[in-house]
Amino acid sequence: MEEENIIENRPINTQKRLAADKNPFMTWIEKTLQGDLYIWGIIVTLSLLSILVVYSATGSLAYKRMDGNTEHYLFKHASTVLMALLAVWVCHRIDYRYYSRISMVALLVSVPLLLIAWKFGANINSASRWITIPFIGGTFQPSDLAKLALIASIASILSRRQENVDDFQETIFPVLVWTGIICTLIGLSDISTAIMLFVTSLLLMFIGRVPLNQLALLVLVGFISLMLSMYIGQRMGTFQSRIDKYFNAEETVFQAEQSYIAIATGGLTGKLPGNSDQRNFLPNPYSDFIYAIIIEEYGLLGGLFVLGLYLLLIYRGIVVVASTSQAFGGILSAGLTFSIGLQAMLNMSVAVGLVPITGVPLPLLSMGGTSLLFTGIALGIILSVSRGDIDKSIQGNKPTENTAR
Repeated sequence: MEEENIIENRPINTQKRLAADKNPFMTWIEKTLQGDLYIWGIIVTLSLLSILVVYSATGSLAYKRMDGNTEHYLFKHASTVLMALLAVWVCHRIDYRYYSRISMVALLVSVPLLLIAWKFGANINSASRWITIPFIGGTFQPSDLAKLALIASIASILSRRQENVDDFQETIFPVLVWTGIICTLIGLSDISTAIMLFVTSLLLMFIGRVPLNQLALLVLVGFISLMLSMYIGQRMGTFQSRIDKYFNAEETVFQAEQSYIAIATGGLTGKLPGNSDQRNFLPNPYSDFIYAIIIEEYGLLGGLFVLGLYLLLIYRGIVVVASTSQAFGGILSAGLTFSIGLQAMLNMSVAVGLVPITGVPLPLLSMGGTSLLFTGIALGIILSVSRGDIDKSIQGNKPTENTAR
């Protein structure tokens, strides 16, 4: 009997010894940063790189506008990045099913906010996309809230009706209506974002097993929304001008020309951080064309590294989708992952001249307020799905300490 007890206790003693020998830092990481650690690593890496690149890209601008205070935008952007990281951490600790309950409320709130931004918002670069927050003086971009709300709402509708997903009245019609309304309202002042959101909605319906003939209806709704927003909105002339200039082989748009110079002079290893020359000529080097500054300072290798991070983020997002057993978590994670990945690919494609110029920031890298914050919220939701605790509790497994939290 004594020998049997010794044998039975051996694994327990081994586990205790391994736990004692474990690195305290790694123990803290596992308890604090739950979910997919690869995604956490990508988030932290892009955030740190963002602070470095934005500081370099805004140095000259800050010197001119802030009487020589070159650190003004550095501290402002660093505080925004920290706020976005906090949003990631908070949202990843919340049961992702909670977002299904508030998605419709967020949609209803975003509709008047989009209308207010269009009619009365701050006009920047001939587009009214921002609402000035009273007393604070900051700006809020309602389209970021609307994107997140629409993706969560579509995921919620499709997941609740998987048994009758082809029911037009109960499933397809609400998706068509809300997609048409939100994409039209966003397109009034931001056509590129509206197109990306429509493509994301189409992907969600495909993942949600919606029949192809019903998907054709969504394509029709998207076309009507685009035409309507261009006809009554602010960006018709700008949209047509950018398309015409992109296909005009005899003329290169000024922004594109400066971006090409930045990329061409970066070489393989770049000019090193802080040595960009095109930041003094390139419009919005800290936002729309930040990828050109990255290649100029960090070279082709740096550009490929950033591209690789986004591709890895998309891959890990797909892994999260494949690993969850709940329809809502899978569809929601797929929509958010694809939305972030598509925006990143579009921004980088603009910088290297693959597509016409658009005013889309690079997620987690470009300087911005609500864009960074809502990207952090989206990544936090993906991490919440990746934790897997909710899947286990639904399946009837014994709740763990992490699940309870």
